[in-house]
Amino acid sequence: MDLFSLENKVCIVTGAASGMGKQIAIGFAEYGAHVVLVDINDFGSEETSLIIKDIGTKSTVINCNVSKSDEIQKLFTELDSLFGRIDVLVNVAGEGYGGRPEEIDLSVLKETIDNLVIGRFKMCQEAGTRMIRNGEGSIINFGSIGGWSSLGRGHTPYGMSMAAVIQMTRELSTEWASRGVRVNAILPAQVWNENLRERISKQRELEETFKDGIPIGRLGEPEEVKGLAIFLASSASTFVTGAIIPMDGGNLAMNAGGSYPGSSRIYG
Repeated sequence: MDLFSLENKVCIVTGAASGMGKQIAIGFAEYGAHVVLVDINDFGSEETSLIIKDIGTKSTVINCNVSKSDEIQKLFTELDSLFGRIDVLVNVAGEGYGGRPEEIDLSVLKETIDNLVIGRFKMCQEAGTRMIRNGEGSIINFGSIGGWSSLGRGHTPYGMSMAAVIQMTRELSTEWASRGVRVNAILPAQVWNENLRERISKQRELEETFKDGIPIGRLGEPEEVKGLAIFLASSASTFVTGAIIPMDGGNLAMNAGGSYPGSSRIYG
């Protein structure tokens, strides 16, 4: 347990009001961290905070839109006042938008990049500066399998942005590793959340489309990210940096024309 302990660590988790961000925040709290819950959904953040209180650890709720650099600056100013340091940063939050590439307005592309790339970089920059000063820290960026291979279906702005997050992670890990700061990325496939459930309720066949690309034969659950995030945040991964880790049920390992037992494609 000591190897994975986050006791007395100050950990920022963005997107902490729901989904994977919420589960990571809870997981960090279970391992002793003081978690700073960052989201624009105060109600959801407070719900996460109540769960953490029941665990017996502490959390702090801060409203911040991570697509706005001035709000990120205020977030870290408040963090300095409250704690004077940051040990772990997890970048989960950020909306992605889409559309047919031949039709999409450039403003949509810009908004997606602001949300998923510029915001993540500013968060990394602010946290990284403080971690370098302290000589240690761990940053976990959330990308997507859609930044590694193409999803199609109007995902061009999202895919471009997530590819940038992957390369940003590699660059920052190279720049900062010798100064004690590790930077890694998690690439989820389709993981259940409210937005995904709404999409699938409107287009039922979409779930089977997703499952055909996931050899485990199902979509992911938000709590399945907890172990991986705790590993990357803790002393269990002190020699791991620049890693781009799929959390995808085998999606990236499978050939695009492949099939697996139980899939709706021809097998055999």
